[in-house]
Amino acid sequence: MHKTLNKLSTWFADKFSNDTAGMLICTGAAGWILSSLAQIGGIILNKDFSNEQKSYMVYQEFADAIVNIGSFTLITLAVKKYVKKLFETGKIIPKNVLKELKQKKEYKDKIGKLDFNINDVIGDMPCGKEYNTYKDFGVTTATVGASILATNVVTPIVRNMMATKMQDNYIKAKQVKPQILQTSNYHPNLKI
Repeated sequence: MHKTLNKLSTWFADKFSNDTAGMLICTGAAGWILSSLAQIGGIILNKDFSNEQKSYMVYQEFADAIVNIGSFTLITLAVKKYVKKLFETGKIIPKNVLKELKQKKEYKDKIGKLDFNINDVIGDMPCGKEYNTYKDFGVTTATVGASILATNVVTPIVRNMMATKMQDNYIKAKQVKPQILQTSNYHPNLKI
């Protein structure tokens, strides 16, 4: 167990030591997964619910989990990728890093263009560490903002729309029998 935990923590440190936003996305998605599993498990193990209630509630919680995890992951990953690209092309850049890059004539006209990547040229430049810190802070801040938007605005709206549709379908499914009798060769004097 100790070796496995050590390998996991080493992998985690290697993977996310320079990617704080990626770590937040990974741990956020893991949190959503664990909370969803706990919610579904709580419903299944609750003896106060009938099997019919459980089947409906588990299905609803599973759908909620997909919406929660999906919207969180998609929105945060998209924002992270977009903002990271803005930093790497030089569209967002600290003034002193921009000044240092412009001193090198071969980069002066490339800064801010889509085919330019600061990471390819910054290497041993004195501003490299400051640029990386600035970029990590900016991408992380944008990712946190995206996660707040995803979990507090997008997810509840989508979840409520899905819940309403599921509830309507559930109610319609429960009313199938009377509708079948009314539309078939039903005779009012016939006793069933």
